[in-house]
Amino acid sequence: MHTFVLAGGCFWCLDAVYRTLDGVSDVVSGYTGGTTPNPSYEAVCTGDTGHAEVVAVTFDPDLIPDDVILDVFFTLHDPRQLNRQGNDVGTQYRSAMFYEDALQKTLFESAIARANDMWGGGVVTQLEPLRDFYSAEEYHQNFFAKNPGQGYCLAVAVPKVNKVRSSFSSYIRD
Repeated sequence: MHTFVLAGGCFWCLDAVYRTLDGVSDVVSGYTGGTTPNPSYEAVCTGDTGHAEVVAVTFDPDLIPDDVILDVFFTLHDPRQLNRQGNDVGTQYRSAMFYEDALQKTLFESAIARANDMWGGGVVTQLEPLRDFYSAEEYHQNFFAKNPGQGYCLAVAVPKVNKVRSSFSSYIRD
């Protein structure tokens, strides 16, 4: 099993998308990249903690390759937007990849290069070493499934889920 820690805007969207993929065994919404220990959602939302909203995606690379997990990441958010995704603004919504070791760093660098080709350049995704990871509060875990009629989910998450479903249909769970 492999685990990638990725930030691409609100973690609700990333969580919703990755849970649809065959071979993904766990998705944990959380916070990393900052200096405040054990931050709360409210603290992270201020932008003062340095943390980003992230997901830790655990998957079986025999069922879904590393490159697919990473290409999904660059399909579901716009990595050319610095410290924002749409109306979500602040460093907590930055595009970032948090690597655990040299192999992950190399995989992430290759994915950023592919994303630059896919998006026509201008990718601002940050590559950072993974430090402390803090799980988000329970109500953030699997948020989309728990709140399918919530306005943000309908307006923002559903289009991202649909985009990934059409682009990566062979990896969607039955």
